[in-house]
Amino acid sequence: MLQGWIQIALTILIVVAITPFFGGYMARVYLGQRSRLDPILNSVEALMYRLSGCRSQENMTGWQYVRAVLYSNVAMALLLALILFNQGWLPFNPTGLSSPTWDTNLHTIISFVTNTNQQHYSGETTYSYFSQFAGLGYMFFVSAATGMAVGVAFIRGLTGRPLGNFYVDLTRTITRIHLPIAIVATIVCIAAGMPETLAGPAVFPTLEDPNVSQAIALGPVAHYEVMKELGENGGGFFAINSAHPFENPNGFTNLLEIVGMVAIPASFIYTYGVFANNKKQAWLVYGLVMVIFVVFVIINAIGEYNGNPAVNALLGSPAPNLEGKEVRFGWAQSALFSTMTTGTMCGAVNSMHDSLMPNGGFVTLSNMLLQIIWGGQGTGVAYLFAYLILAVFVTGLMVGRTPEFLGRKIEKREVVLASFLLLLVHPIAILLPGAIALSLPSAPADATAQGFYNGITNPGFHGLTQVLYEYASAAANNGSGFEGLLDSQPAASALWWNLSASFSLLVGRYVPIVALLLLADSMSRKQPVPMTTGTLRTDTGLFIGVTAGVILILGALTFFPILALGPIAEAFQIARGG
Repeated sequence: MLQGWIQIALTILIVVAITPFFGGYMARVYLGQRSRLDPILNSVEALMYRLSGCRSQENMTGWQYVRAVLYSNVAMALLLALILFNQGWLPFNPTGLSSPTWDTNLHTIISFVTNTNQQHYSGETTYSYFSQFAGLGYMFFVSAATGMAVGVAFIRGLTGRPLGNFYVDLTRTITRIHLPIAIVATIVCIAAGMPETLAGPAVFPTLEDPNVSQAIALGPVAHYEVMKELGENGGGFFAINSAHPFENPNGFTNLLEIVGMVAIPASFIYTYGVFANNKKQAWLVYGLVMVIFVVFVIINAIGEYNGNPAVNALLGSPAPNLEGKEVRFGWAQSALFSTMTTGTMCGAVNSMHDSLMPNGGFVTLSNMLLQIIWGGQGTGVAYLFAYLILAVFVTGLMVGRTPEFLGRKIEKREVVLASFLLLLVHPIAILLPGAIALSLPSAPADATAQGFYNGITNPGFHGLTQVLYEYASAAANNGSGFEGLLDSQPAASALWWNLSASFSLLVGRYVPIVALLLLADSMSRKQPVPMTTGTLRTDTGLFIGVTAGVILILGALTFFPILALGPIAEAFQIARGG
């Protein structure tokens, strides 16, 4: 037990230690300050701007930035569609895989262009090497960079700067942040045991019968795995994701993956502190998120360590819950990984979340409902500071003053956009399709029937959690699955899940992006107000405490019925021996 808690504590300390270095570096990149990569990348980026016709010195307005995001993402989606629908005759397809059904392709395209990477397919048996590294792997870079560009544009607007240029932010994110780290990390992962090959599956005779052969899937995994975590993509090369020994061979690679998925969203808070010239406020906000995260890790880990009471009664002694887990990671690393991957909106898994105790279901679902612990790539810090804007507004009402944030007045437009972003969009994207899914029949009477079916395989509280987890994962751009749903072909219910989840993916990604950019644009145009003795300071422990209360009241209580009818009710059911 002690060893597991020590592993968790050391991992968290590593995350805290790298935050100021990585956050400071990202701030220098986005502020256009000099770096050691300038001699190489300045000329490369200048050539890219010339060839694309990008006017790199021009700042964009909020709507211009929105249009740039949407136009580029449509182009990315069309390129990916061209690859996936034609993979049957494209190269690097050693097993001769044909293109899957249109609805599977549609869901995959939308899922990967939105940086969600929710998978309704098994990677090694559905998409070719070329589709995975040239199509899906390409999305690992550009979809993650899109989120970071939006995040830094929001920070600029919040601190009174012009929003910048989307194409410049997209380019710098890839060339100066993602690529340098990915190259080094890929070499490390290859040395640690991940394959990186275009050779076909390795075929060996089985131990039971030498006349029977077994095919072991391979592929260009190492570089794919690095960006899966660093870009908070989460899409696995193999069906079981980071529980597969080729995607996550040992404890060292597991540590790399955990740190990789949180490095950027955690450091982005420090990046904000540099932009705002207020690192104290950044560390206070960082501390708020860290406290909530640590509490969630403890709740999850306690549940996994104590195990299932019904199973313990059969064993005659307490035992950790190892069902659905890799023994090489155990209860502690599985609990930490599941909390981190849903907190960062990464979506990678090293254990099956369907097998988590209700504690784990509560934590993973809560992470995706709040979206701020640590949040998505770039957009997570934007959601977090939207909560701060609401906290300023609520506090201003309490003391009878016009609310101000960073010397700029918070008025009707900002409050409406923040409220719309946090209180309306996310619930609609989850609850609307969730309610429809629960009303559908679970399976067709005729196996060849066509139509909409929900494919729920677990009744009661656990089944409810499975359904709402699916839409929360899609709407939060997380991508992990609680599993237990028949959402993959050839199941008749796959059509419903592919189409309905696509709705949540699009609404959960692009509506908030539009609201965030308009909010940032509005803040950037405001004249700063001189600070007086009556100004509410936002860099104090008291204000951060108020923000925590706002998050709890406005965020957590919005979705409390989901948690009460899902994992909380299941916990009581298990405790009663039901």
